[in-house]
Amino acid sequence: MIALGSDHGGFDLKVEIMKHLKERGIEYKDFGTYDKNSCDYPVFGKAAAEAVASGECEKGIVVCTTGIGISMVANKVKGIRCALCSEETSARLTREHNDANMLALGGGFVGPVAACRIVDTFLDTEFSGLEKHSRRINEMMEFEK
Repeated sequence: MIALGSDHGGFDLKVEIMKHLKERGIEYKDFGTYDKNSCDYPVFGKAAAEAVASGECEKGIVVCTTGIGISMVANKVKGIRCALCSEETSARLTREHNDANMLALGGGFVGPVAACRIVDTFLDTEFSGLEKHSRRINEMMEFEK
């Protein structure tokens, strides 16, 4: 299951992503926001990230206008490695090299067609498992202690 979260600036893109996930037969849980009224991205980014960190959801996708703020919030949750991606290569590499468990997108910068390709790349790419990448991830996660 995929955790989803957005603020009002990412709401429209999140709706497009939800349609795309449904077409692919991928289950998701929407942690809000549920409309385009002005709201605070930390509430929804944190909720989606906590669902991933707890194991309730396998991965997460969060969206705000730039993707920056909501990715910063997600990365405050212990166990989360959220990557802001605006194209497919970054989405592939963050999965292969960083084993990212969350994807952030900027609804004001990435259109729905590109976003769905980025989402597909992120969800369909496995972690490489190479020792050098595992070592670096472990080093990074030591900062949480």
